[in-house]
Amino acid sequence: MKLDNMFKKMKPAASARGSIASGKPEVPEGLLKRCNKCRGVIIAEEVEEQYYICPKCGGYFHVPSNRRISMIADPGTFAEWDEEMPVSNPLQFRGYPEKLAQLREKTGLKEAVVTGECQIDGNRIAIAVCDGRFLMASMGETVGEKLTRGIERATKAQIPIVIFACSGGAIMPEGIVSLMQMAKVSAALRRHSDAGLLYISVLTDPTMGGVTASFAMQGDVILAEPGALIGFAGPRVIEQTIRQKLPKGFQSAEFLLKHGFLDAIVERQEMKRELGKLLKMHGENKGVGALWHGTDPSGDGVAVKPEEQTETADAWQRVQRSRSADRPVGMDYIKALFTDFIELHGDRQFGDDAAIRGGIAYFHGQPVTVIAQQKGSTTKENIVCNFGMPKPEGYRKALRLMQQAEKFHRPVICFVDTPGAFCGMEAEERGQGEAIARNLFVLSGLRTPVLTVITGEGGSGGALALAVADEVWMLENSVYSILSPEGFASILWKDVSRAKEAANVMRMTAQDLKKQGIIERVFPEGAHYSRQQMKPVTDLLDTAMQQFLQEQSRQTDEIRLERRYARFRKF
Repeated sequence: MKLDNMFKKMKPAASARGSIASGKPEVPEGLLKRCNKCRGVIIAEEVEEQYYICPKCGGYFHVPSNRRISMIADPGTFAEWDEEMPVSNPLQFRGYPEKLAQLREKTGLKEAVVTGECQIDGNRIAIAVCDGRFLMASMGETVGEKLTRGIERATKAQIPIVIFACSGGAIMPEGIVSLMQMAKVSAALRRHSDAGLLYISVLTDPTMGGVTASFAMQGDVILAEPGALIGFAGPRVIEQTIRQKLPKGFQSAEFLLKHGFLDAIVERQEMKRELGKLLKMHGENKGVGALWHGTDPSGDGVAVKPEEQTETADAWQRVQRSRSADRPVGMDYIKALFTDFIELHGDRQFGDDAAIRGGIAYFHGQPVTVIAQQKGSTTKENIVCNFGMPKPEGYRKALRLMQQAEKFHRPVICFVDTPGAFCGMEAEERGQGEAIARNLFVLSGLRTPVLTVITGEGGSGGALALAVADEVWMLENSVYSILSPEGFASILWKDVSRAKEAANVMRMTAQDLKKQGIIERVFPEGAHYSRQQMKPVTDLLDTAMQQFLQEQSRQTDEIRLERRYARFRKF
């Protein structure tokens, strides 16, 4: 719905200073209007100055493209591209050029998308903003051509592109030519991606039809505004087709986030800040030589000896400690070791798994991708994250982030703590085995450094899916095994009560695995290791991780991949 139609003119109140009989309102016509969401009386100028958000209910109104650009771009930096485009009427549809001419006069727009370049927090980008006032920003030949030209210019200039999408879909009077724009814009984005460049897609209300089925969902990072309607087929079409009433919130941004298709929902007033952070992080890695810019920690004369143990314990004791309720969980390590963590969500196929958390962060000023298997610190949190047992969508989210890291030359750091992959019926239906297998396949050839730290339980293939790495480290009381001691005892001896015996037989402790050459390093924990007492461990990890990245920065991709292959080939 257009902004002009979102508000309705109000009749003057009886207390107005102007005479009711004279028909003269108290305020200029159009100043006082009504929000079509909460029906509250608002001042139009105030809404326009406050990000086009209703001050009463917080509802979002549609934003004209020029105002959107002014909200996002650094002042004075926007320069428009391809402002003048020929009128397109590929099917020679009667009356169509006249309709376009009327829209141009009414809206002041030349077409449904504005393209150009600008800066966001000093970062040079290409930008495209769809404007729903012009044919609901439906994608015809001219829109597709402007977008394609903008993407091509961004590729040639080697700069990122940010596209603010909204659309009603394809333009019917342009028929199959409108459909071809989906493929044309997608092909241009593929070339932009192959050049190693960043594309951020921002979905606004509404983003529907062929736009959703093409460029809107092809971003390296996909953001959305709260409450935006996003989908392929419109709600009315779906209801008419299936003869069912759709649930509340269906096809909303929140619905898509839950189902794994968005990285984040960002409030409009926070959008420029979030875009600036993402652009800065992605602008700081330009190749393998840029993998590590920090100081070499080995040069300070302090030797790190992670293999020193603080006490002796049998295997079963270490199993119990790896499962301790007050043991640090994945996000504890992310908060302790990294700064400016931006969490990214979803597998782009089914959902967002809380058992795996991941995103982009800084490690000593260097952007890295960090992924952690997540247990809960409370029973409620454990239920949310399925007690740290990832589902297929969790592994596919992790894989998506790893492949994104490869594209932008970021090292990948994984924290493993899982009893194993979830083995429920729904996991099998969604391809648990395939998801893990795909991770192993892709990780073996990932052309960026990969480090895995096992911080608690390392259960079977559920752990290995994040551990096909250049090096694997373990904390002193973590474990890593083919399955749990209980499962081992049950399968081999048909007696789960022999789990303690099984733990010793399985050689699953960090100390055993270091001797076998399965892992590279063991880090002492100290007595009574907990969230409150994790700093000595994270200090050791911090220094060792700096050394690892320093060493990796000296290697070519070919040497790194050959060594990773040899690491597993020896077993």
